[in-house]
Amino acid sequence: MMVRGVRGATSICEDGQQHVLEETAELVKEMAEKNGLGPDEIVSVLISTTTDISSAFPAKAVRSMPGWEYVPVMCTHEMNVPGSLPLCIRVLMHANTGKSQKEICHVYRNEAVRLRPDLANRSLEGEGAQ
Repeated sequence: MMVRGVRGATSICEDGQQHVLEETAELVKEMAEKNGLGPDEIVSVLISTTTDISSAFPAKAVRSMPGWEYVPVMCTHEMNVPGSLPLCIRVLMHANTGKSQKEICHVYRNEAVRLRPDLANRSLEGEGAQ
């Protein structure tokens, strides 16, 4: 076992508490499921949002998930780079796993697939293989 990073990102259609919390929870659940991880294997979760998201702390969504109450979670804002994807939530999950770096399944949802099409497509290919 060693600590690996699992990346994920999603976008929301507008800044609103319900959108932030629902999309964050769905993204984190999918990241954990696709990598066979439960809350006990999660070391920590770092969540960033673009500066146009300010209606809710995405960490609240993770802490509200059953079994995830004790997982350390932290939020921050992304750099405000001109031309970057708006309304974007990014997640970096650190987890104890026996998987190699290449075996980790990174998850990109909604408009965020544009951030890493190479990894998003690999994730989709893995769905068909199961």
